[in-house]
Amino acid sequence: MSQDAEIPPRELNTEDVAAVAAAQRKQGFARRHWGKLTLLSVIGIPLLILVVWSYGALAVSYSSGKRVGFVQKISKKGWVCKTWEGELQLSNIPGSAPVLFQFTVRDDSVAKVIEGLLGNQLELDYEEHPGVPLSCFGDTPYFVVGAKKAGG
Repeated sequence: MSQDAEIPPRELNTEDVAAVAAAQRKQGFARRHWGKLTLLSVIGIPLLILVVWSYGALAVSYSSGKRVGFVQKISKKGWVCKTWEGELQLSNIPGSAPVLFQFTVRDDSVAKVIEGLLGNQLELDYEEHPGVPLSCFGDTPYFVVGAKKAGG
């Protein structure tokens, strides 16, 4: 067929229209969801970093050891996250200032053992986890994992 002089030649065909529509859809996703992407980057990424840091600090023990002394106090503390916090008096020499070892107990069964042995000299097994970012896991970096009566 011959083309009429009055009808201009077509510039776009069906494939061209589909390609333009797909490009506009891809461009529109970022434009429509910029608020969600911003919220994810402002809240989600720092939250992910905090979770990974907390897990790493609690999973890896920097040091472990034993302390022997008399428990001065042990109490369950915290607004939301309840942990057992206590103090162990290391020296019991009359006339000298006591040396106190502050510790955290996360396991209720270990705390019950310590409460049952109050008034006796105790041997506490502990692990040190420095750099725990939240006080929700405990007020001190020293986490007691076991307790028994000293000398027995």
